[in-house]
Amino acid sequence: MSGVWVFKNGVVRLVENPATESLDGSRQGSNTRRKVLVHTPSNEVITSYAVLESKLWSLGWERYYDDPDLLQFHKRSTVHLISLPKDFNKFKSIHMYDIVVKNRNMFEVRDT
Repeated sequence: MSGVWVFKNGVVRLVENPATESLDGSRQGSNTRRKVLVHTPSNEVITSYAVLESKLWSLGWERYYDDPDLLQFHKRSTVHLISLPKDFNKFKSIHMYDIVVKNRNMFEVRDT
């Protein structure tokens, strides 16, 4: 994981390729490689929140319904909370890496 860490509006985020992504998060180039989240045991690309939710549920994650603007998952045996934007089109690599870190050896992020 390489790039530049940017602090804006009280949030720190990783800009993975500063040459193609501006510091405000918008894409500048059309040659950018898109990232995908892959469930490594099945080698399945996560294409929707329904698929992701079923994989997380099988790993012991439970859905929280506290915030109507977010999809949130919690694992009882940990203090971890996964928060995702409600719209799958806004599911970015930072969300993918959050899932990877909290589920070692179960998911990975790949370039398409």
